[in-house]
Amino acid sequence: MSSSAPATPFAARPGFVADDSTGVAAHYGNPLVEQRALLSGSAVVQVPSRGLVTVSGPDRLSWLDSLTSQSLKGLAPGSSTETLLLDPSGRVEHAAGVLDDGETTWLLVDAAEAESFAAWLDRMRFMLRVEVADRSADFAVLGSFADLALPAASPAGIPLVWIDPWHEVAVGGVGYAAEAGHPAADWSYRETLVTAESLADVAASDVPVAGALALEALRVAAWRPRLATEVDERSIPHELDWLRSAVHLAKGCYRGQETVAKVHNLGHPPRRLVMLHLDGSDNVLPGHGDVVREGDREVGSITSSGTHYELGPIALALVKRSLDVTAPLTVLAGDDDTVVAASQQTIVPPDAGAAAGVPRLPRLGAVRR
Repeated sequence: MSSSAPATPFAARPGFVADDSTGVAAHYGNPLVEQRALLSGSAVVQVPSRGLVTVSGPDRLSWLDSLTSQSLKGLAPGSSTETLLLDPSGRVEHAAGVLDDGETTWLLVDAAEAESFAAWLDRMRFMLRVEVADRSADFAVLGSFADLALPAASPAGIPLVWIDPWHEVAVGGVGYAAEAGHPAADWSYRETLVTAESLADVAASDVPVAGALALEALRVAAWRPRLATEVDERSIPHELDWLRSAVHLAKGCYRGQETVAKVHNLGHPPRRLVMLHLDGSDNVLPGHGDVVREGDREVGSITSSGTHYELGPIALALVKRSLDVTAPLTVLAGDDDTVVAASQQTIVPPDAGAAAGVPRLPRLGAVRR
């Protein structure tokens, strides 16, 4: 374990192997078995690298609505959703799971972005009645695929349990991936905020446990994007099918809205997310940033990968929109660029966007027939 990683009471569980960067369990001896336990709804996982930003005050929801991509004005206490903060050009800067308890809006973010996200929000308060705080140090986050009656914190009387909206297309959103057979159809994932005392109680109980490797493989198999892995400095939500859960196309103005509307209605995202089924014969799993090729041509890069208990080695990758959906691919994996064969499964299709169906005028000088 890294010397800077916080201790976790789950370290006392049999088979505990720590993730070097976060200190939580990477696994407890068998990540494939742990995946099954998670999906069955019987196990719990301490979620690594989760940050928590809160916004309180009577103007909190209308203010966040005006800044971010999701419709938040009418969010009912106890309800969950997801939102994105985009830059003026529509590129993704921050992503947050959103839960409101009637007094405070709780924003679940990747740990690395909590400080910068809170600082940016604080600069944007102006004269509005809102208060922003980074509460990452005050709570731990437990993930599960069912209600395990975990001791959720409830400072305003409502249990702080965020239910991931990825399982369906949100009101006002649009899904580019085909709904028939979508792997997120049964995605019942949720995150429960607990105090340090409650975390110790859960760790000392007899509830089955799983590690971060199991959760990551299930996320990849569900095509679920994450800011820390799928997003780079060029990413727009369309490329990752994030209009599905985090963008309301009919709400009022917000930063980056013009790009969101223009690409969805008139254009196509320049890149598209695919899932790769990988050849596991060399026992090499590609990592983030490894190059994806068609023949000798570089066509994209790996964003996330994992070994799934049914699908075997899989990965998410961002590739060029123009790439043939049937093209066989290879991945240059690891420090020695081991060549791993891969077949792609379409998530965002090449024709995603252009929803308005505006007819295109012929180019000047085109020959009339």
